[in-house]
Amino acid sequence: MNTSLIKHLTALALTLSLTLVSTSLMAEDEEEPKYGWSGKGEFGLVSTTGNSDTFSYNLGLKFEYNSEQWRHRLAASALSSEDDGEKTAQRFELGAQSDYKMTEKSYVFGALRYDNDDFSAYKDQATASVGYGRQILDSKTQQLRMEAGVGYRTATVAETDETENGMIFRGMLDWGWQITESTKLGDRFLIEAGSDNTYMQNDLGLTVAINSRFALGVAFQVRHNSDVPPGVDKTDTQTSVNLVYNFGQ
Repeated sequence: MNTSLIKHLTALALTLSLTLVSTSLMAEDEEEPKYGWSGKGEFGLVSTTGNSDTFSYNLGLKFEYNSEQWRHRLAASALSSEDDGEKTAQRFELGAQSDYKMTEKSYVFGALRYDNDDFSAYKDQATASVGYGRQILDSKTQQLRMEAGVGYRTATVAETDETENGMIFRGMLDWGWQITESTKLGDRFLIEAGSDNTYMQNDLGLTVAINSRFALGVAFQVRHNSDVPPGVDKTDTQTSVNLVYNFGQ
């Protein structure tokens, strides 16, 4: 496995461990649930001219509907990059999840994920999964959600156009820390492990609010496929600076 990926995942594990220890020592009131729609949109743009003309942008949308019994999430993102007029990277991803709340902390879920990446070892990957989730922490400053389940994955190998299908294990950790009233740090780790390939994605982000609607965000993403053809990197990273717009609640 890529050394930088190991270091990053180790740092994530240590951060979460320290978070659990620190929050267990604090007596914070739990955050009151908020019902209805909420969401955010992100946009980042980079353009350079001179010896090399490069242009890249990334877009992201997230929606959530929360009720007493159900929670629904929708997400979409896109990345495009050009160098001297030649496309060098293009990717888009779609995700949807519905949670049925059994208690205040526990829920069962059904999730769908699809990504299309012309320059990855896999042209596309699609997964459908079901499982159990639990809200470990939910205070005014700390949130931690964990999920585990099983599902089915289908993918197209870029080099051969061969299709891979099989059962997967899905695990997810989603952590958030409201450092100050205007500053929030978040990290989300996803793993989909199967016999053909294990896919891992980690999204680390820091946002600083400008006002009640707008914020500036810095994000670092790691995407890793365990089984790729010779000469293809297993790990891709993406760093972006975005303008974030919050709407809804």
